[in-house]
Amino acid sequence: MKYYAGIGSRGTLPTWLTWFTELATHLEAVGFTLRSGGANGADSAFEMGVLSCYNKEIYLPWKGFNGSSSPHHEISEAALEMAAKYHPRWNALKPAGRKFMARNCYQVLGFNLDTPVEFIVCWTPDGRVTGGTGQALRIAADLNIPVFNFGGPTPNHEKQGLVMLVEDIIK
Repeated sequence: MKYYAGIGSRGTLPTWLTWFTELATHLEAVGFTLRSGGANGADSAFEMGVLSCYNKEIYLPWKGFNGSSSPHHEISEAALEMAAKYHPRWNALKPAGRKFMARNCYQVLGFNLDTPVEFIVCWTPDGRVTGGTGQALRIAADLNIPVFNFGGPTPNHEKQGLVMLVEDIIK
């Protein structure tokens, strides 16, 4: 199996949401399985592009989050410990926030936290390492997982280059 994480801000720009849905359909067609988190915005856009429920793993912080029926809603102690390692202000988080951060570990490493994605496609405001997506990006940086963040103030010709780079990786 080949996995990628399709994640990002709830505030992802509409043009990118459309492109993420199209990209997810293309990635599924070439044998990739999506990992995402069931949130509004980028997560939902990626999920909409996947046609078969067998080609996506949607990790939730708790059962029924955002109306999702995904079976992946249990947060293990191992995921919480890993999340604490990567979050810069873990002790400031409330229990729900900790579950969100642990959920991001699964997006990058899968159900058993031992199968890394091949790459991450995301959108964050100004391309920053922030929010829940930032947690996944910190894990990816530590594990040398390629990240394609389309949220930065990148000129259009560079964005086209990034799109082509993602397409080259998936071939």
